[in-house]
Amino acid sequence: MRAVRQTRVLPAVMAAAALLLAGCTSGAPAAAPGSPATSASSPSSSDGLAAATPLAPLPAGIPAALTSYYAQKLSWQPCDTDFECTTFKVPLDYDHPGAGGDLSLTAARKRAAGTATRLGSLLLNPGGPGGSAIDYLESVAKGYDSGVSAAYDLVGLDPRGVGRSTPVTCLSNDRMDAYTAVDITPEDQARTDALVAADKEFAAACQQKSGAFLGHVSTVESARDLDVLRALLGDDKLHYLGKSYGTFLGATYAGLFPTRVGRMVLDGAMDPSLDAVAGNEAQAGGFETAWSAFAQDCVKHDDCPLGGTEKQAGEQLDALLKQLDAHALPTASGRTLSESQATTGVIQAMYAEFLWPELRTALTTAKAGDGTALLKLSDDYYERTVDGSYPNLMYANMAVNCLDLPAPFAGPDAVRSAVPAFEAVSPHFGRDMAWMALACAYWPVKATGAAHTVRAAGAAPIVVIGTTRDPATPYAWAQSLATQLESGRLLTYDGDGHTAYGRHNSCVDDAVNRYLLGGDAPAAGTRCAK
Repeated sequence: MRAVRQTRVLPAVMAAAALLLAGCTSGAPAAAPGSPATSASSPSSSDGLAAATPLAPLPAGIPAALTSYYAQKLSWQPCDTDFECTTFKVPLDYDHPGAGGDLSLTAARKRAAGTATRLGSLLLNPGGPGGSAIDYLESVAKGYDSGVSAAYDLVGLDPRGVGRSTPVTCLSNDRMDAYTAVDITPEDQARTDALVAADKEFAAACQQKSGAFLGHVSTVESARDLDVLRALLGDDKLHYLGKSYGTFLGATYAGLFPTRVGRMVLDGAMDPSLDAVAGNEAQAGGFETAWSAFAQDCVKHDDCPLGGTEKQAGEQLDALLKQLDAHALPTASGRTLSESQATTGVIQAMYAEFLWPELRTALTTAKAGDGTALLKLSDDYYERTVDGSYPNLMYANMAVNCLDLPAPFAGPDAVRSAVPAFEAVSPHFGRDMAWMALACAYWPVKATGAAHTVRAAGAAPIVVIGTTRDPATPYAWAQSLATQLESGRLLTYDGDGHTAYGRHNSCVDDAVNRYLLGGDAPAAGTRCAK
């Protein structure tokens, strides 16, 4: 597994899924160009919130140099069935608008089904970083609560660097195939050198194909783009629903523009106060928790291939991965399944319970010598298509994460030193996630961000949702973000999987819908059972 990103859309469900990061947990950017300053140093997991400086808001008025961007007229054109699309311009560099050139961003919307009760636009973001909000909108719009879709135009904006909005590009498809298969738990110098070479190749390809653009895909800049679109849509306040990394984008917006926050839902929340090491380590623990839940469920089924106890399940998973580390498995496609791809396949299934039966089958066939089903899960994670092509999701993921936070490790020696701490919180995935965090060490652009808290003083109530056994965004992150936000309201879902709204829990859905439609935020401490 090459990058654990913070979220991607799962087919036919409103919960997005995601993972770590191209080596760096997408904690929080500090001072991007044209943005307020934050702490120059990141807190460690032991420093706590006290070490992180709050993200300071931008001036309330629109700077004169940005007036032309806020004065654009949107031209909506039919794009896909029931949707219309538009493009608009934003400055590449908010510190030097115009002089640095412009970017073209693309948004799509599904118009509100009602007119008398229309409340404005509700912007959606599925996370990533790198997830296409347009693809997400088109996937979930028809399944949204009828009251919400009647009251709001549902809008998806592909952030800068993503999808249809001036995408970051990097490796060719065949080189991406090779990248996903590289051993990320190197036992010797030769394998370590191969991993470093792969990370350097990835970074060099991004620099060659994307150039200076790589320095302007930070979350702060994307949050400022959101405000331009808010104005162009004619809304005084930003109504927003973000999942996973989308919560970080939304929280950043709230920190920069607190008085422009409307009804905001942050589902599967990230904690912007964590540095890259602390965030990655915590996320490793989140996947360990999810694996434990899967293993406990697996051993109750007759088709579980991992023994009769949770302990046996973990031992047999470890044994299978060890075998794959020595010898890749054949698959029906002619490709082989490596240890890293198998780990990715297991991680992929941790995002949603409906994938657990598929994982049981995949582990059964892998133990019998056929890696086809596990490779499919890995390909699904990377969104590799049947023709062998990749979207730009992972390229944008790496670019944003490596810009938002300083690299957690300077080189292989630093990773080796950190592995014991990672394995202590995650015996099954800690080593993988420690080594995955190496990639940003070779990124060609220096990080512009640092860990910080987000207070968003003066913002309207912001609903923060945390799932107790969320693999990718641990519950503690939602607790922390809700505490940081002056107007945060924590809504807890006691359950499994990544994110909660739209996953058929009526308690969560009803609470969010009441808030979106009437502004009635859940009472602090509201808890929903599985």
